[in-house]
Amino acid sequence: MGFVNGNNNNVLRVGLPKGSLQESTFRLLAKAGYYFSVSERSYFPSIDDESIQAILIRAQEIAKYVEDGVFDVGLTGKDWILENRADVIEVGELTYAKLTMRPVKWVLAVPNDSDIKSVKDLQGKRIATEIVNLTEDYLKKNGVQAEVEFSWGATEVKAPTLVDAIVEVTETGSSLRANNLRIVDVLLESRTMIIANKTSWQNAFKRQKIEDLNMLLQSAIQAEGKVGLKMNLPKEKIDNLIKVLPAMKKPTISSLYGEDWVAVEIIVDEKTIKDLIPTLKRAGAQDIIEYPLNKVIY
Repeated sequence: MGFVNGNNNNVLRVGLPKGSLQESTFRLLAKAGYYFSVSERSYFPSIDDESIQAILIRAQEIAKYVEDGVFDVGLTGKDWILENRADVIEVGELTYAKLTMRPVKWVLAVPNDSDIKSVKDLQGKRIATEIVNLTEDYLKKNGVQAEVEFSWGATEVKAPTLVDAIVEVTETGSSLRANNLRIVDVLLESRTMIIANKTSWQNAFKRQKIEDLNMLLQSAIQAEGKVGLKMNLPKEKIDNLIKVLPAMKKPTISSLYGEDWVAVEIIVDEKTIKDLIPTLKRAGAQDIIEYPLNKVIY
């Protein structure tokens, strides 16, 4: 399967990140209702929607392809938009990464025994990184002159043998610690963004598809870490229950047919469940059901 002609106004061409973000991106898309599938060696995911075609490509390249109109829309990091100086429409921000739902950070790191304590100590030093433009911007802002070289990968192992410092992306910091590196400074935080080509954004069909994609992905992220609870209890115990409910908003309460009982439904943070359910039980709730959420739309 190939990509459609760029002049086709009835197909939305989507750039999706291949590599470390691929699994988490596909999982989020599925929660949003977009069920992509791809064979092991293919770069063209399939979806049961004839108006959408996608290609997997490195996140580092997506912003430029969106700017050039190869893709109508893409998912890539804010860091790569800035690094490529890409002129695109930033449709929405999605806070998810490879391992967590937190933003990633680009950090200046040096060996634990290095004399470099701040950016000023980089004067005349050599730095390896994938984000050459952003690193040079950072040095210029701090009035420091240093040699910045592009790193093709395995950046953590290059200091101190090949370079004095690195600028590397980290989510948890574990890889840096494993390589005996310490963080000196944070250059920027980056989140995944939905970006659109400027010409595609002016096309009514494509803009609607892009806005729908953004809304559903945002709702899938809002649902992360939350669950729904349903329960029954006698009407006279409603006030007791309300006092212990940490609901997003006021709970939904409905009468049960022909009984002096009510049904209550709420959405709560999943991390509170282990303490909340016993509390609800003691407050008089019965028939408690917990269920997962795919989307929360405000």
